[in-house]
Amino acid sequence: MIPREILKKVKLIELQTRKLVDDVFSGEYHSVFKGQGMEFSEVREYVVGDDIRNIDWNVTARNNHPYVKVYEEERELTVMLAVDASGSGNFGSNKKLKSEIAAEISALLAFSAIRNNDKVGLLIFTDKIEKYIPPQKGRSHVLRVIREILYFKPESRQTDINTGIEHLLNGLKRHSIVFLLSDFEDQGYFQSLKILNKKHDAIAIHTVDEREKNIPDLGLVTFQDPETGEKITVNTSDKNSKQKYVDFIESKRYSFIEKANKMNLDHIEIDVSQSYIKPLVSFFKTRAQRLK
Repeated sequence: MIPREILKKVKLIELQTRKLVDDVFSGEYHSVFKGQGMEFSEVREYVVGDDIRNIDWNVTARNNHPYVKVYEEERELTVMLAVDASGSGNFGSNKKLKSEIAAEISALLAFSAIRNNDKVGLLIFTDKIEKYIPPQKGRSHVLRVIREILYFKPESRQTDINTGIEHLLNGLKRHSIVFLLSDFEDQGYFQSLKILNKKHDAIAIHTVDEREKNIPDLGLVTFQDPETGEKITVNTSDKNSKQKYVDFIESKRYSFIEKANKMNLDHIEIDVSQSYIKPLVSFFKTRAQRLK
């Protein structure tokens, strides 16, 4: 039985998300994610300027007048939401955790997809496959996807991004749009990610939190890794100690960006302490311009 507060949360996310889809993302999704081919639509009379390669010679012969075949974009797409549910997602210095922001972004993408009659699937992973929902269409299906992201309790708290990517590579039989939502607190997954990006249209949504690098002066503070339980004590009053920690966090961030750019992987950085609308809109607009 799903708790009432989760159902209320799902309903609230649906209302907020559908308004955003209507007000902000209307048309953006369609222009950014194209279909994978063209399909026959109809035959009409030839007009000056039509491509003569599209002439339907059988219809032309029957009517003694040139006719051309009209094709439309094969619009239906498959959108996969691959969500990292490891322990590091249970962090957030503002009102919401990384995992909650990931759920809201997933809802926004899912409703944008079904608005365009596309299929939506869900993969939840940690260091193993926790949950898989095959791609389907429809509002009730999307609401199930959102409920799972919010309510699902993973068995593991650790991360193995390779495991999630390998499952997608083996399971997705047709070209898909793959949104990989994670804080990417892992290593050794870039080769698999490179292959995924070649076979499919992969977009990495990288969740970060400003507080992870801007630590207030609180004296000696013990930090615990939410995945391994390992603890480390940092003297936040000591500038050198704090700067080393900040440099470490920033080096991981820049390393991710550098490697993503090198493999031409689309990626969006989302600071969960701020609104995610602006970076998402910026991504859609930039990509739409690039594809023109």
